[in-house]
Amino acid sequence: MKTPLQYQISEYDCGPTTLDNAIRFLFEREDIPPEIIRNITLYCLDCYGDGGVPGKRGTSRSAMMFLANWLDGYGRVGSIPVSSRYLSGSSVNVKNGGLIIDALHRGGAVVVRLWFEVEHYALLTGITSDGIMMFDPYYETVPDIGDATDIKIVNDAPFTHNRIVPLHYFESETDSLYAFGPEADREAMLLFNNNTKLTEDKTIEYFI
Repeated sequence: MKTPLQYQISEYDCGPTTLDNAIRFLFEREDIPPEIIRNITLYCLDCYGDGGVPGKRGTSRSAMMFLANWLDGYGRVGSIPVSSRYLSGSSVNVKNGGLIIDALHRGGAVVVRLWFEVEHYALLTGITSDGIMMFDPYYETVPDIGDATDIKIVNDAPFTHNRIVPLHYFESETDSLYAFGPEADREAMLLFNNNTKLTEDKTIEYFI
């Protein structure tokens, strides 16, 4: 049984919440080892805010890189069929043929750092003709998307997404809504359930 994706409980925990959501999206609740949850909690929220307050600058790129490598290694030893890959720089894009779009077509989950007033983590879970299915973990009773009327707010898909965002938002190199920002600063993590990952020898859907 899978569980619904969750919202962050503070102003700072978008990173660990989004990583937890990636695991929730990919795996049945009964198959998730507690060690994954423990390590996500342990290594995230490692940045210090003003005055040296721990956690008040969220989660660093170093922590995300470490967790991507740890999850991939954890999957290789056979505890859970997870695989992960850390991306940075120009490889973080939503262009056709790119690694993120490929991962979404193959049933993967993608943790991305993007802009939402400040740097923010969110989860990409699929792609439609209207854009990318995204779960933004920052809860708002009335989501503030300003003039972005082509972003669709979704309230009836708790296991997959709460937004559908057209691709052009992500590709912006500015600090605009849901932009990946400058290429040099971009970051993402690809995650797969190896038992459900689509490949060309498993299904023709991979080519569509």
